[in-house]
Amino acid sequence: MSRGVVAIVGSPNVGKSTIFNRIIGERHAIVDDAAGITRDRLYAKATWLTQEFTLIDTGGIEIANAPFQVQIRAQVEIAIEEADVIVYVADGKIGVSNDDLFACKMLYKSNKPIILAVNKIDDSSKIDYIHEFYALGIGDPIPVSGAHGIGIGDLLDKIIEVLPERKQKKYENAICFSIIGRPNVGKSSLTNALLGQERVIVSNIEGTTRDSIDTPFRRDGKDYVVIDTAGLKKRGKIYEAVDKYAALRALQAVDRSDVVLLVLDANVGITQQDKHVVGYAMEANKAIVIVVNKWDLVKKTESAMHEFTKKIRNEFKFLDYAPVVYISAKDKSRIHTIFPEIDMAYSSYNFRVGTSTLNEIIQDAQVINPTPIFNGGRLKIYFANQVSVCPPTFVLFVNEPDYMHFSYKRYLENRLRDSFEFTGSPIRIVTRARK
Repeated sequence: MSRGVVAIVGSPNVGKSTIFNRIIGERHAIVDDAAGITRDRLYAKATWLTQEFTLIDTGGIEIANAPFQVQIRAQVEIAIEEADVIVYVADGKIGVSNDDLFACKMLYKSNKPIILAVNKIDDSSKIDYIHEFYALGIGDPIPVSGAHGIGIGDLLDKIIEVLPERKQKKYENAICFSIIGRPNVGKSSLTNALLGQERVIVSNIEGTTRDSIDTPFRRDGKDYVVIDTAGLKKRGKIYEAVDKYAALRALQAVDRSDVVLLVLDANVGITQQDKHVVGYAMEANKAIVIVVNKWDLVKKTESAMHEFTKKIRNEFKFLDYAPVVYISAKDKSRIHTIFPEIDMAYSSYNFRVGTSTLNEIIQDAQVINPTPIFNGGRLKIYFANQVSVCPPTFVLFVNEPDYMHFSYKRYLENRLRDSFEFTGSPIRIVTRARK
């Protein structure tokens, strides 16, 4: 469970993105010597000492009327609002600047825990540079070097120390599902139709829903919780800072869900934004049901549903396990078809396979289709075991994990799907070397 949100804040070109990349362990943020490269916020998951948190990289704050400064300042303000902990990064080579003093005045008002990281302290001879930063009045400075990784462990220790214990909402014996989709596809209308009452504001203006809303309800003797989320927009298409705020809340809603309903607009068709939106749910390994809304606006033919489903399968090639339902939230037609698919996806998401049965299927799969030679060797699977659910996760003990070709892993997944009911749920297959 995520401990919370950490925002990295500071003036331009102090090395925020370098520290961001160092913490998450990959080159996710753009790093360049030119000031002002990071204009928008970047989000990523980070883990330290088994503790997971969300990390935000932000654009630099400065007093001068630089290009994009108004937008950057708005982004930082939203990041501060979202964050449970703020890491302020200063440049140890330059010393305390007027921009630092200006930024810290903004931070004083946040009433959030603030950690001061003085970057570019590349060796012990520069350690004395940090003392002047006590003048900022935001605590003891931690010397770090994002470029070389020096002091990053100390910084992470401090982050974990001050992060609050976040207790996410958990509803026992209830199926939690979130409704996601690009703006204006009818998510709030669908929520109202599912609940049978007007519980969420419905509007034709994009982005009406800024936050996620949890609504527990009971239907046919079963408990559910629907999480309506703000519309997700593709990065680069978001111009309002508040939209990024909504995007983060939507990601958190997906994290808290068992099943995700991806809502498509039948009248508009499938767009790149739809693929981007569902990517969040796929990365989180959530069960997925595809809901085609506004079906009342489509010209009906005998093959209309078949043709649209065919388009979905072509556009979402790795979502062939997700069921597709057609509805009109506005007219409340075919709403009843959604719940059986939610129930099935939830059941699949929690399904366990007996070890002996699992090994029979894997061994038969190897006999029918022997493993290919890949990376200089042929894979041998000795034993298989299901280690967890949500999603169903299978560990294959093999002679050499590098011999597993992606296509063969896909083949094994299909064999498992042919043998068991995994409708709506992803499957994870992990290979480990047998000791």
